Amino acid sequence: MPCFDRRQLLAGLAGAPLASLAGGSALAATPLAVPPLPLRQRRLANGLQVISLRAGGVGTVAINVWYRVGGKDDPEGRSGFAHLFEHLMFKGSAHMLPEQFDRLTEDVGGENNAFTAEDVTAYHAVVPSHHLERILWAEADRLASLRLDEANFRSERAVVQEEFRQRVLAEPYGRLFNAIPAAAYQRHPYRRPVIGSIEDLDAATLDDVRRFHATYYRPDNAVLIVTGDFDPAQLDAWVDRYFAPIARPATPVPRVDVAEPVWRSSRRQAVTGPSVPLPAVVAIWQGPKAGHPDVAALSVTQALLSSGESSRLNQSLVYRQRIAQAAAFQADPHTDAGAIFAYAIAAGRSTPQQLLPPLLAELRRLAQGPIPAEELDKVKTQMLTASLGARQSAQGLAEAIGWAVIHRNDPEAINRELAELQAVTAADVQRVLRQYVLGRPSTVLHYTQGRSARPRTPTRQESR
Repeated sequence: MPCFDRRQLLAGLAGAPLASLAGGSALAATPLAVPPLPLRQRRLANGLQVISLRAGGVGTVAINVWYRVGGKDDPEGRSGFAHLFEHLMFKGSAHMLPEQFDRLTEDVGGENNAFTAEDVTAYHAVVPSHHLERILWAEADRLASLRLDEANFRSERAVVQEEFRQRVLAEPYGRLFNAIPAAAYQRHPYRRPVIGSIEDLDAATLDDVRRFHATYYRPDNAVLIVTGDFDPAQLDAWVDRYFAPIARPATPVPRVDVAEPVWRSSRRQAVTGPSVPLPAVVAIWQGPKAGHPDVAALSVTQALLSSGESSRLNQSLVYRQRIAQAAAFQADPHTDAGAIFAYAIAAGRSTPQQLLPPLLAELRRLAQGPIPAEELDKVKTQMLTASLGARQSAQGLAEAIGWAVIHRNDPEAINRELAELQAVTAADVQRVLRQYVLGRPSTVLHYTQGRSARPRTPTRQESR
């Protein structure tokens, strides 16, 4: 039962002590070979994909169900449906009362949560291992017989709308980050809200909700992931008992097939808010989708520019030039397409027009100037350490598997990700900046104080 000890893994690198990795030279000289995770995979006759890994979390087990439905799948004029179901799934089923799922987890010393993203809605529970069977039963029950009535629909719709008010309307920069997806995509449904809009949710009916559930909440659109301390044979028997009887609908699952067009020209947009402490600017470019080989290099680029106090944008714009209170660069790949953006929030009297040139200058400096080996090695070591640290828990392993399935349609991609990260070179970082950012068409958002503002599109939300 593999359970990797991060300190042993790093300290064992070419016989180097762990402290020597602070400068990163050992990592560059000898890549860390991480043993592959022995995933067990099976698919039931009804289409349910089952992935299990007996590792980590001694005495505990993580049960995840990831549904291949996210904000991109919301019906036209009904944004927020995927997010709404993240809440409705806790409101009871044929054999469970509302909030009973919380009692099955929290009352035994465990926990549960859920999130909605552009491509997926995911639910997880972590409980003592001897409670595994009842959570499998509960997950199967709410998949097969979710209670959808007018009272639950209205109450959870109100909760989602209040989230929108708090996270988008009440936050000083909520409208700015809310506007990024709509500016990053011209045609793909990624441009629509994940959290939804108050107007679309108000227009929804219970029949709309029931159709959405029947369309996407089905065994052949779900991935069951179980990690931690369990008996594999017993797990298979319980999965067969509780999930196998759930019928697979005769109609196929509808899939988004919209292709985002390649940008041919740059755009500039004004975004305003009723209470903007200081102005800001965002530059957006098209990026690769999640399964593209360049994602690893863009992740390292993001870390060089934005990770921590010593990152390049923070050191330059915040500390040396003192024109920004915050600045960052982010690669945001999804299953169908991706975006890249950089932003700066002003300090003092800086305007969006004054913020953009130094922001872009730092990107050019990274793309064209030398990248010290110590700097590159440091951020790669930090990223590797963070990834290994996350895999120390059963839930961390389950999440890594889930994203490999959703973003790359391949659970085994989890066994390649760390090697892909370590293989990134300075030349790769500079190549992806030249390929996707420098001289490429962009959309620039200027965020300033205004009398009123209409929200555009929110970023990924984790609501529960």
